[in-house]
Amino acid sequence: MNAAARYVKIVEWSDDDQCFVGSCPGLFYGGCHGDDEKSVFAELCQIVEETVKLYEAESRPLPPVTSGYDWANTIMNTTTTS
Repeated sequence: MNAAARYVKIVEWSDDDQCFVGSCPGLFYGGCHGDDEKSVFAELCQIVEETVKLYEAESRPLPPVTSGYDWANTIMNTTTTS
């Protein structure tokens, strides 16, 4: 497994922007957007890979990983108890 796989990648619909928005919380601010969900995810994965390579090229420590926290169930439990 490569380092980029250790970061959660989120693609969600934005009513404000009327498009899909991709982000990787904890690794970088911003992200990518577009009309096709699969294309946005593919672009997001590429951006994450490039960001990890930049950190490594600059010998900077990567931010804490965001995978392994069962985000889907955490989100579901939060929205059902609110």
